[in-house]
Amino acid sequence: MHTSALPATGDLAARARAALDRCGVDRIPEPSDGAGAARTPLTGQDLFPIGFDTPASAERAVASAHDAFTAVWRDTPAPVRGTLVRRLGELLREHKEDLAELVTVEAGKIRSEALGEVQEMIDVCEFAVGLSRQLYGRTMPSERPGHRLMETWHPLGVVGVITAFNFPVAVWSWNTCIALVCGDTVVWKPSELTSLTALACHGLLMRAAADTGAPADVHRLVLGGSEVGGVLVEDPRVALLSATGSTAMGRAVAPRVAERMGRCLLELGGNNAAVVTPSADLDLVVRACVFAAAGTAGQRCTTLRRLIVHEDVAERVAERVTAAYGQLRERVGDPFDEDNLVGPLIGERAFAAMASALDRARADGGEVLAGGARRLAEEAKEAYYVEPAVVRMPAQTEVVREETFAPILYLLTYRDLDEAVELHNGVPQGLSSSIFTRDQAEAERFLSSAGSDCGIVNVNIGTSGAEIGGAFGGEKDTGGGRESGSDSWKAYMRRATNTVNYGGELPLAQGVRFL
Repeated sequence: MHTSALPATGDLAARARAALDRCGVDRIPEPSDGAGAARTPLTGQDLFPIGFDTPASAERAVASAHDAFTAVWRDTPAPVRGTLVRRLGELLREHKEDLAELVTVEAGKIRSEALGEVQEMIDVCEFAVGLSRQLYGRTMPSERPGHRLMETWHPLGVVGVITAFNFPVAVWSWNTCIALVCGDTVVWKPSELTSLTALACHGLLMRAAADTGAPADVHRLVLGGSEVGGVLVEDPRVALLSATGSTAMGRAVAPRVAERMGRCLLELGGNNAAVVTPSADLDLVVRACVFAAAGTAGQRCTTLRRLIVHEDVAERVAERVTAAYGQLRERVGDPFDEDNLVGPLIGERAFAAMASALDRARADGGEVLAGGARRLAEEAKEAYYVEPAVVRMPAQTEVVREETFAPILYLLTYRDLDEAVELHNGVPQGLSSSIFTRDQAEAERFLSSAGSDCGIVNVNIGTSGAEIGGAFGGEKDTGGGRESGSDSWKAYMRRATNTVNYGGELPLAQGVRFL
């Protein structure tokens, strides 16, 4: 049986300070009016005090970012803006280990997942640098002789970015790297649970700005809670608010931004499912689904939460997944230990939500096949390590339709593909989905407009681990936003349609005659 002691809080504080120092962060904000603390879920303890912003200082950050946009950045050629992001990518490569260290300390991710998140940042930098020479508009045929009809894309303004704890650096890079090459400036409000990783990212970007001659105010960092984020929501100088979090947060934020005619890009909750057909490769199913369901301790928006299995293979899938989870239970613990696969939940509220969901599932007739117990409570009373749980459900009850941000995988069965699709789509969220099948017709049906209603639809892979080249986002209660690859850059720019008359005459469109 694998066991490992949890690290001491003091050791984690020292590791975090050393990583910050190597990233060029020589000063941690002192607590003043907005006092806060850096905390680690590994032990549940505070690492050291840290100063948070106030609404007044957040307003000043927005003002300076707006001034940088209007005075310099929007008129800087896009390929020149790309050199800033290219330099950031170089610094991220140099400090990949340091950032991963901070991600593990603050978010609790196992080492390989933390390194993978920083690699995602590097990949986004490469994508954005290429994009800086490809902000294409179109030329359309005009119906009028001697006229040219085209569209051009222009910088939007200040982009406010609010990120969640579970991807403390990657989601920032999706927004910031694309926004910067598009000519926008950025004000970032990270989760108050991951302030140290934010300080490191901001420090590296400031080094990149100094190295390339970009104005420092193209990026401002504000630390704190909802009162600081509220400034980004309300300020009319914030042209686009990109917010990642719960559906409840999105419902609160979107009307307030819309009221001032601002733009929103929302990445909200997910309740992701995989359909397993009779022809599926069950080895593939188990490998993909266990990672998708238990990775990051179930704290991904793309976490697999529902496994919808054909009744002909349901027992075999249940047995194999349960056996795999039995092996996982001994690999829950210190995420710095490379033998462990599951780190801690972010905190007590997450654990309470998981326990409540399991109780409700049992009350609905569910059977817990594996996991669900708390681990290491005696060693760290304020840290919340749990065994990922598998629960067989007789039906898709209300608790299954809700997103519980913890490692619970519900097993459901179906008789035909129509029923599977109905179960799959029968939740409010619409982020990520997959089907496991060797039948091309089943795969195509699931990919069609009559299939999955999610923004991400996969075949023979899990629901998590999206690549940066595709647009990331979902439908329904997931918010409808798109970030990262493809043409997601268009959300960060404004479109202008241009008509150029070079012919000397003035024919009107649609054959209208006037004077």
